Amino acid sequence: MTAAVSGVAAPGVTRLGRTLLDARALYFVSYDGLVNNNSFQKKGLFTHRGRQYAAWYSADRSATVARRGPGAEHWATVTLDHRLKSDDSHNVISMGVSRTDGRLHLVMDAHSDGFVYVKSVAGLLHGEPPWTRAAFGPVRTTLDGLALTARFTCPQFVPTPEGRLQLGYRAGISGDGRNALAEYDGSTWTALGEWSSATGIYSTAHGSSTARSMYLHGIDYDVHGRLHSFFTWREQNASVTSGGGLTNHDTGYVLSADRGRTWRNDAGEVVGTTGGPDKVAVDSPGLVVDPLAPDHALMNQESQAVDSAGRPHAIISHVPGRFGRCTTDYAADRIAHGRAFHLRKNASGAWRKTEIPIPLNSSQRTKLVLDRYDHAYAVFPFGRIAAASKASGYTDWTLLYDGGDLNAFGEVVVDETRIRSENVLSFMYQAKSTGTTPSPLYVADFALPA
Repeated sequence: MTAAVSGVAAPGVTRLGRTLLDARALYFVSYDGLVNNNSFQKKGLFTHRGRQYAAWYSADRSATVARRGPGAEHWATVTLDHRLKSDDSHNVISMGVSRTDGRLHLVMDAHSDGFVYVKSVAGLLHGEPPWTRAAFGPVRTTLDGLALTARFTCPQFVPTPEGRLQLGYRAGISGDGRNALAEYDGSTWTALGEWSSATGIYSTAHGSSTARSMYLHGIDYDVHGRLHSFFTWREQNASVTSGGGLTNHDTGYVLSADRGRTWRNDAGEVVGTTGGPDKVAVDSPGLVVDPLAPDHALMNQESQAVDSAGRPHAIISHVPGRFGRCTTDYAADRIAHGRAFHLRKNASGAWRKTEIPIPLNSSQRTKLVLDRYDHAYAVFPFGRIAAASKASGYTDWTLLYDGGDLNAFGEVVVDETRIRSENVLSFMYQAKSTGTTPSPLYVADFALPA
């Protein structure tokens, strides 16, 4: 069944234009990415109460935050008292909103070391104090005194249904890291603890590994208050591969019905407790929903979304088996043969995986968002947009926009909140440059079907 037959508007995009955030944003390529446009960051761009917010590093390395009103072309910009410490594209800026007190929170500049934290005065996001530097507190290296870990990476803010704010992060290093949560109740940050384990034995025909990291596609609440997370494992020991590429393998899935305190597999069995002795581990039962060996250049930290019925969806990408195994060069093989796939749970509870028939032509990540009709939109590197309708069972993937006029570097940061509240798909992207020459940073806007 097509969207038109079901009586629901078919997926589509209409270009509304773009706005300039910064004519000279910081530019350097690291780990094949840019620090201002790593799509795994949560809330690098978001909308709250009709205003849109963005964060990035300017040419002089200053952390910068801006906002604009509904339909406005001008962004009001504030420069914060922090400068990026190193040319590492992992050191992104992630933002979060605590609805109980109207504060904006920012965590930044961390890749397996200390982090930087800034929060606004109360009520700023409710429109009370003026949008100026004075509205932001001091730069801290703790969450108001809560130190967390000396090896901090991958910050992701997520608001709880009752208005608290949670911060997900990795403690440790790549190949030997654990996921953890902290929570802000409107006045105080509390460490909830770690919930994934780095230990256990994983073996292939090539070798074994005894340490790893769980890389999350995201942490997202659904309409029922359940917390969803897709993930991939990355092994520490490269002997699990046939001789090349990253050690990423399998797509797993966990669910929490108690605000991230207890984690269950797809069958509903408890597989880990946050802050407790039992953690989600590579040998926990029932985690894998799409098995894949390490030799297929599987991307970590891609993207996920939850539909209006509370069903989880994800984009994963790898080199399909028909092209052979990726054993020599992870990036080159993904550019040559990589494909994105839409993985989701259907109404009967079964997992379905559909290849999106558009070559990646990139080593980088694709973003997934769902509109008010639960149509799926994949925003590929370079700002290309494809979509599939819910009525088709997400089998009619079609390229809607080729991104050719953007001159975008690669990954984009999508506003995951505006698509539902305003029926507009917005994403932040940076223009291609060379070396360390600064380049323009933009937000592109597309109207979706009414």
